[in-house]
Amino acid sequence: MFDLDKWQEIFETIGKNKLRTFLTGFSVFWGIFMLIILLGSGNGLRNGFEEEFKADAINSIWVYQGNTTIPYKGMQPGRHIRFTDDDHHAIDGRVDGLENVASRLWLNSKDMVYGDKKGNYQLISTHPGQFYAENATMITGRFLNEIDIEQRRKVIVLGLPIQQELFPNGDHLGKEINVGGISFLVIGTFKDGGGDQDNRRGYIPMTVGQMVFDRGRNVHAMSSTIGDATPEESLVIEQKIRDRLAALHQFSPEDKRAVWINNTTDQFMQVLNVLNAISLFVWIIGIGTIIAGIVGIGNIMMIVVKERTREIGIRKALGATPFSVVSLIIMESIFITTIAGYLGLVVGVFTLEAVSGMIEDPGIFQNPSVDLTTASIATLVLIVAGTLAGLVPAIKAASISPIEALREE
Repeated sequence: MFDLDKWQEIFETIGKNKLRTFLTGFSVFWGIFMLIILLGSGNGLRNGFEEEFKADAINSIWVYQGNTTIPYKGMQPGRHIRFTDDDHHAIDGRVDGLENVASRLWLNSKDMVYGDKKGNYQLISTHPGQFYAENATMITGRFLNEIDIEQRRKVIVLGLPIQQELFPNGDHLGKEINVGGISFLVIGTFKDGGGDQDNRRGYIPMTVGQMVFDRGRNVHAMSSTIGDATPEESLVIEQKIRDRLAALHQFSPEDKRAVWINNTTDQFMQVLNVLNAISLFVWIIGIGTIIAGIVGIGNIMMIVVKERTREIGIRKALGATPFSVVSLIIMESIFITTIAGYLGLVVGVFTLEAVSGMIEDPGIFQNPSVDLTTASIATLVLIVAGTLAGLVPAIKAASISPIEALREE
């Protein structure tokens, strides 16, 4: 039941003790505000790392040439492992779990010319599976296919920046451009999830790149997606690839530097483990902040009760029950901490939104936000715990006899 007289007394007490009220409220406000900022910052860091990994397929394996470091079957370390089409065939269809296997051959930067437009861009010859390993998106047309590989078609897929610079009017599909002195038919435009450099390149069929640029059967690297393989399964697939290539090139299967394997699935899980550890650390700091707020509230309420011991004695002498005395103090505390906790929550959320809006290039810090349900529960816990912290001294003071309370200075 709403007691107007009791609330008028609460507001009168708050008005007479502004500093005490401010200190009580600030303890709650600061605890919740810092918790929101810490949780939001941790989530922003997590979102940024996840977006960085989503830019590349998080379920892919990349294989690069390396140098042997372990003697094997009478051969000394230091041999450079060079990939050819044989390496592609050694793993394509022969290692369980691999999908969309593709080889890559870097052809350096080439002048690409259409009409009076000209630019120097990176050229790569590859297989159709490269599209999936790069986690790219087709903007227009199509990517390379197996027929392009088999028939050695002189076709090219351009990164979006190249298409915009060579074809500012947008009309590019079916047009021929000059690439390093050779004509190629533009069949599509892609957008890579990586940085600008990953988009400023053109892809041509592997067989065409090897043939027209006189690269024999050479291959620089290989890639493959691995579906929904778990990190543990991806490590098994990684070792199977190493075993196949070790048998082909005669190096130790334990020599991890003979070929470099970049397992993005395993890397992604390692990053998630680090982020989980950061989240745990943030929660520990946040809980510590809340505990500090609770201690602050408890100390201030002890001072409140001490200051009002004489008042409590007078009330009891006039017939007030211990419950009415305690409830008055607790209601005042709940009111102050609830308002301060809500302000801390709102100011924290608005601060995160303001910081997020000011970041032009978020990088690995994106969309710093917080779960309002979690924050609201934390606010409620802080208010209840802080109130309970002052309940004990309030009950103790209410149990003092009126004569002893009136003697209190």
